[in-house]
Amino acid sequence: MKVYLDNAASTPLDPEVFEAMKPWLLENHGNPSSSHHHGRILRAEIEKSRKKIATFLGAAPSEIFFTSGGTEADNMAIQCCIEGLGIKHIITTVIEHHAVTHCVEKLEKKGIRVTWLPVNSVGRISLIDLENALKTDQNAFVSIMHANNELGTINDIRAIGEICHRHGAKFHSDTVQTMAHVHSKLREMPIDFITGSAHKFYGPKGVGFLYIRSGILIPPFVLGGSQERNQRAGTENVPGIVGMAAAMEKCYGILEEKTKKLRAFKSRLKAGLEANIPGIKFNGDTTIEGSLPTILNVAFPSDGSDESMILFNLDINGISVSGGSACTSGSVKGSHVLAGIGCSPDHAANSVRFSFGVQNTNEDIDFALEKIKEIFPVKVNG
Repeated sequence: MKVYLDNAASTPLDPEVFEAMKPWLLENHGNPSSSHHHGRILRAEIEKSRKKIATFLGAAPSEIFFTSGGTEADNMAIQCCIEGLGIKHIITTVIEHHAVTHCVEKLEKKGIRVTWLPVNSVGRISLIDLENALKTDQNAFVSIMHANNELGTINDIRAIGEICHRHGAKFHSDTVQTMAHVHSKLREMPIDFITGSAHKFYGPKGVGFLYIRSGILIPPFVLGGSQERNQRAGTENVPGIVGMAAAMEKCYGILEEKTKKLRAFKSRLKAGLEANIPGIKFNGDTTIEGSLPTILNVAFPSDGSDESMILFNLDINGISVSGGSACTSGSVKGSHVLAGIGCSPDHAANSVRFSFGVQNTNEDIDFALEKIKEIFPVKVNG
């Protein structure tokens, strides 16, 4: 038996989404920028998908810009905002996804001032720290994720956005992990930029989007064509865009049912680990209100093994999980997220991220628990 519990890294493509994509992979060809019949059909489908996504997010279609994924969308928001709006101060946290931190580090080397906000033991900033940082510069850019991709801890982005706008700052939030898992009404939110990636909510890989609040004008991110209203050149990934819209529609259509199911998996695994592994600990906020139902970050009791050996043992026993972000897989560095919440190197080295999807079953969770008990027999038997 093989069990996939790494859905925060990538979810499986929903069969209904694949069916929605098939006509645009096999039957409808041409370039959506062409003015002839074949091109117009593709262009109309792109705009139909854009409208569908905007409707679910409570945004205008003109505020949605398609990209190759969440990483590009984060880079586009940060780099183009800094370049186009004359911003000299970036405020972010020490536990952002590397799509943000690496981009900010590059800009810092170029002379942009950066304030790296610390977080508490579950991964949240102090709103007072943010307020104080904004007092030093009214023309700032703030990037704080909605929910952490390793911990699952959710931030109050409404409160963060209100502080940012009160100080005249632009607010960007990486919403890749929460997209289609949490309702969004962007017209009512003090947020200027958010990002999404289809493969995090049962859509295809290689497609995402950036939301830019109406009225904000930034320079293009990719040059070479007038696609995406001159913001991002390149022929659009029509099947991917159609799939992303279909996946979002499916997820929001079953949101309550899906959330309930994922919370049950998370609770089942957490309770099973607590009952069978003395000394087990959990990283981040694990409460229902304060965390995503999709993620449980587990710190196993130290037995001299490191994360790579735990992951290896789980893998050979048929359980696919992550030590953290899939984007840092193979890195010799420890998790910057766990370091950021104050975990010791030993604690971090024994931490594993389990993440759940709608395709999982209670049998998957129980199988994982049985294998974990085999891997940690001393911990189980005392």
